[in-house]
Amino acid sequence: MKQILARFDRADIRITALMARHGLLLLRMSVGIVFLWFGGLKFFPGLSPAQDLAVRTIDVLTFGLLPHGTALVLLAAWEALIGAGLLSGAYLRATLLLLFLQMLGAMTPLIIFPGETFTRFPYAPTLEGQYIIKNLVLISAGIVLGATVRGGRIGIVADAASDGPI
Repeated sequence: MKQILARFDRADIRITALMARHGLLLLRMSVGIVFLWFGGLKFFPGLSPAQDLAVRTIDVLTFGLLPHGTALVLLAAWEALIGAGLLSGAYLRATLLLLFLQMLGAMTPLIIFPGETFTRFPYAPTLEGQYIIKNLVLISAGIVLGATVRGGRIGIVADAASDGPI
């Protein structure tokens, strides 16, 4: 039994080290793909399930000053730019600023359209509400990535010889 536990421990250490080595890159790439994909869909009217709610939200936030077509193209370009910035790793500070500003707008339908985002406010979101609430994960991913733009590291990998940090 002791040998099995020792093997498990060695495998666990290797897997943890692998995740520590590649996790941030995979996080940046996956969030970049999401933004590029979702932004790209908005360039083609009718393909994005979030299009109508997004345009109506922008309409409220800009007091109707932007035509719907222009608003949709700007949002599509904004999201695609975030995706491209994350995928390339270029200008990460600016990219993350755009991400956080976009997320502010993306979360506002929960407040300005609660009848469409919840079947029972505040605990039973509609499908649109769930789509918006999942943005909390994207915000958290942005925070984690932002913690590294100045060369910072995330977490501490355990030493193979002990349960303590290295």
